[in-house]
Amino acid sequence: MDLEQMMKAAQEAAQQLQTQMGEAQAKLDTIDVEGASGGGLVKIKATAKGRITGVEIDESLLVPAEKQMLEDLIVAACNDVKAKADEASNAEMSKMTQGMPLPPGMNLPL
Repeated sequence: MDLEQMMKAAQEAAQQLQTQMGEAQAKLDTIDVEGASGGGLVKIKATAKGRITGVEIDESLLVPAEKQMLEDLIVAACNDVKAKADEASNAEMSKMTQGMPLPPGMNLPL
């Protein structure tokens, strides 16, 4: 195989990888995850890509005197759903890159 053929093969492989990455990114937006805090009193739904799709707050928290606690629970639920979205995203991306000959330490962008 001459240099020109090798370059063409590398370009084709890069284009294929780019297509697969685009497909994987689109799939991440279809995977749903849910984070919660306060024993489920606050729930945040998101996609594995991190797009928030819903918020559910138990009525018992809708008391003006409990405003600070509610705000804290929302932050905690957001952090929980973000962690789960990252986990789902990493799992999905590792499926795609499994068996792919990447140099040690090279990570594909998410």
